[in-house]
Amino acid sequence: MKKSLQLQAELSAEFGTCVFDVTLDCEDGAPVGGEAEHAALVTELALGAPVGARVAARVHPVDHPHFDADVAQIAGQAGQRLCHLMVPKVESVADVGRAVAALDAAGATMLPLHVLIESPAAVHRAFDIAAHPRVASLSFGLMDFVSAHGGAIPASAMTLAGQFSHPHVLRAKIDMAAACHAHGKVPSHNVVTEFKDLPALQNAVRQAASTLGYTRMWSIHPDQIRPIVTAFSPAEAEIDTAVAIIEAAAAADWAPVQHEGRLHDRASYRYYWQVIERAHHTGRALPEMVRGWFLA
Repeated sequence: MKKSLQLQAELSAEFGTCVFDVTLDCEDGAPVGGEAEHAALVTELALGAPVGARVAARVHPVDHPHFDADVAQIAGQAGQRLCHLMVPKVESVADVGRAVAALDAAGATMLPLHVLIESPAAVHRAFDIAAHPRVASLSFGLMDFVSAHGGAIPASAMTLAGQFSHPHVLRAKIDMAAACHAHGKVPSHNVVTEFKDLPALQNAVRQAASTLGYTRMWSIHPDQIRPIVTAFSPAEAEIDTAVAIIEAAAAADWAPVQHEGRLHDRASYRYYWQVIERAHHTGRALPEMVRGWFLA
């Protein structure tokens, strides 16, 4: 966890903005019997993170004996330093409500929730879960999703190739991303465990972003962060086009304009503004005037 926070600070200095979140893990990170001590460590690290850092915490599931203690400790003492709280194994809107009640009881009434969708039933309810006002993002949990099928989906569906070809996994990923976009939430793709094969990782990120509609992705190893940030960043040519169209639109008071022989209006302005936003959030170089739009 400390190495992740250090890497975040280094890349923030390099890119001029915080390009990835660090999630301090209680669910899989805490040893059995040491949950309270681990939650205290997560709280200490969150409180000690530098200004501008984006630090989150993943607590135990809502039906776990240590869930309430996790939330009371971490959100109660460090909620003002967290960018969100992640809750795993969310199955229903009722689970979201349980998490919100715990956050509110801890005094973290404004802290957003990110939830993990990890079962067929949760995928079925993804649209309702995404509609909840405190939910900011859904993340897909590939390995738990496959395991939830009791052997009906083979282990190969958890591999780099299999997760982009098995029909049940693809359907679940697409449904979850669609639920997020329907309600203006962020779909976050699962980790890729083959962390030493960076070309394959880059291909997986491109598929997640350009084919399945995901806008974020988890990493499982520090070496994965740069390839993920790069793959989710718009290409230089796309940035140049977006800047030219938005500048022309602003000069025309958002009336229709033409660019390179094509007509653009407010429908396409939304898309190209989102390209510029992605460029900004991933630390890409932007003209000085455009950078000023994010400082106003």
